[in-house]
Amino acid sequence: MVKFSVLIRRKPGMTVADFRRYWTEQHGPLVLSVPEFMRHIRRYVQCYPRVDDWNEFPGVEPAYDGIAELWADSFEELKAAFSEPRYLELIRPDEAKFADLANCRFLVCDEIEIR
Repeated sequence: MVKFSVLIRRKPGMTVADFRRYWTEQHGPLVLSVPEFMRHIRRYVQCYPRVDDWNEFPGVEPAYDGIAELWADSFEELKAAFSEPRYLELIRPDEAKFADLANCRFLVCDEIEIR
């Protein structure tokens, strides 16, 4: 199992509320609606910082506005997902509507469960 994580920063000038609303209500459903992409993906989740809890740590703010996590059976499946023409046509352009792509960070990991 391979996990693709994206540490996301919202687009400059976009509020946290608008970022979360767009990512959850527009982008997430768009991703799920593209079967050519999703056939390669086992699981897709969006993670948000617990903003209210940051009050417990004065002077510290989250460096990112969220994390997207996508799981695939292999690195080849992951590459195939992001090479799909429908991903490039529909999903990729939508990412620029809410994310500061130049300041996002990407990580591909082997996921190993420790028991």
